[in-house]
Amino acid sequence: MDQSEIVKLNKIKAKSAWLKKGAARSSAISCGLGIGIGFGIALFIFSQTLRGFGIYLAGLCTFHMWEYIWVTMYHPDKLSSKSFLLNHSPQFNMALLISFIEFWIEWYFFPSLKTFSLWWVGAICMVFGQIVRSVAMDTAGSNFTHLVQEEKRDDHVLVTNGIYQYMRHPSYFGWFVWSVSTQVILMNPISIIGFGWASWSFFSQRIENEEDYLIQFFGKSYKDYKKSVWSGIPGIH
Repeated sequence: MDQSEIVKLNKIKAKSAWLKKGAARSSAISCGLGIGIGFGIALFIFSQTLRGFGIYLAGLCTFHMWEYIWVTMYHPDKLSSKSFLLNHSPQFNMALLISFIEFWIEWYFFPSLKTFSLWWVGAICMVFGQIVRSVAMDTAGSNFTHLVQEEKRDDHVLVTNGIYQYMRHPSYFGWFVWSVSTQVILMNPISIIGFGWASWSFFSQRIENEEDYLIQFFGKSYKDYKKSVWSGIPGIH
């Protein structure tokens, strides 16, 4: 085998490894999300009837992009295309699909509903929710993970400082506010209620499950913390 064939073989192996690690997929997703952000901003600037949808699209793509960026900073060993949280859950994807269908049906039959100026309230709340979640993730650092941890890592510590002084699950609070606000932006009356109920139900189960493990990990320290600090989700202690 001559030198050129060896170089060609090495390139094939390198490309195969790159694809196997999901780098190509992640790059494609990042590109798509970037285009989505740009298109959303363009709709907001140039469209009179789809300004709210433009803000929603830009906010949705920014959310998924930031989730991936956060993993690159604190858990690079776990980085994959799944880090974008695009396949968060079948329920979440179904809710997104329903909200899209509702928006376009109402936009076609009741266009005046989609130009109602209340969308900017949703935009402010969406940005607020995104900021709260981002601050919570940054404060927790490597102690925060997308998946509920069933085993305690050696470097896992209980975080009670910063925003965690005021709520036990600020990232969930931020996501809860963010998710409902996206439907206010779209002026989707049905999905506003649906997203609120679905988000509350999801976090109710997740917090209960997660805190069972946290009590196992940190014992009395977490029990005392739980007694003195609000969960972050209305109606969930």
